[in-house]
Amino acid sequence: MSQDRGPRRPRRLEKCALISASATALSLTASGCVVVHGEREVLPAATRAEAAKALEQFTTAYNRADKAYDADLDADHTTGALAAIDSARLKAGSANHPDGNPAHEPLELTDAEFTIPKKAGWPRWFVADTKANRGGDTRWLLVFTRDGLEETWEAAYLTLVAPDKVPEFKTDEDGWAETVAANSTDVAVAPAGLSKSYTTYLQDGGKTFADGVHTSSWRELREKRSTRPGLVTQYIDEPLTDGDYAPLALRTKDGGALVFFASRHFEKQTAARGASVPTPNKDVLALTDGEIKQSLTMEFVSNEVALDPADGSGDGQVSVLGRVQGLTAGKGE
Repeated sequence: MSQDRGPRRPRRLEKCALISASATALSLTASGCVVVHGEREVLPAATRAEAAKALEQFTTAYNRADKAYDADLDADHTTGALAAIDSARLKAGSANHPDGNPAHEPLELTDAEFTIPKKAGWPRWFVADTKANRGGDTRWLLVFTRDGLEETWEAAYLTLVAPDKVPEFKTDEDGWAETVAANSTDVAVAPAGLSKSYTTYLQDGGKTFADGVHTSSWRELREKRSTRPGLVTQYIDEPLTDGDYAPLALRTKDGGALVFFASRHFEKQTAARGASVPTPNKDVLALTDGEIKQSLTMEFVSNEVALDPADGSGDGQVSVLGRVQGLTAGKGE
């Protein structure tokens, strides 16, 4: 199976660079060069104009890649879970349509609202809450990250959430948001442990997560599909927490956190003697290695967004608001 996709570029701190007027923590050296102490100073991750530009550049790159079915065309604008899902989709599309996407419809992201936190150190990141010309009335939440001042903003997470489920964020007098540390203990589940808690819940159940489409209903669906005449389906769930898959969390107005996190899931279909695995669609076949004789193992990457309540508040259950999942690989045996 595939390995975690680490950062594509070296992480570095800029030692001598000119930056925009929004970065206020600057000190002049004797040579007149500007030193940026981004690793220590608490600064807004981006200006609102920079965030809007990053969203525009992502959309342009995404549309070029989708039209040509060429993952190289948006590789510099995606990372983490979204990159894993998007690149696999484009790979399958290219295999089945080498001349490009015959059903291409440009993605349009409008009515954008940006939640930009102030923080020290890298990566810097922000959330774009947008409306899209697909997906019905849902809001598209994209998380953009970058590892240095000269790096390109990359979309790491994409989830779809009902408009009335997007929470209010805690902001200061200038409108800048607040991050929640990965190991924070003032929420029901520390963001760093949320992926592990989620994958454990999918296997064993429990009370950590509130009932919903992406929790109890998903478990019930998998249980229903696990045994069918002539076919057994097994599920394995693994947390994704390192590198570009690290969780990112924003403080909500009520003291909780909105957390973006990722997970990996395997679905193995095994046919009984004398039976066969149902023939998968052409996109699955394009991503599958080996010959499907008696079994097919499919690997998925998923990115989720969840409301993590303040520790001690309400019933203490985490609510998974949205999940976008994509096939990334397959193996036939």
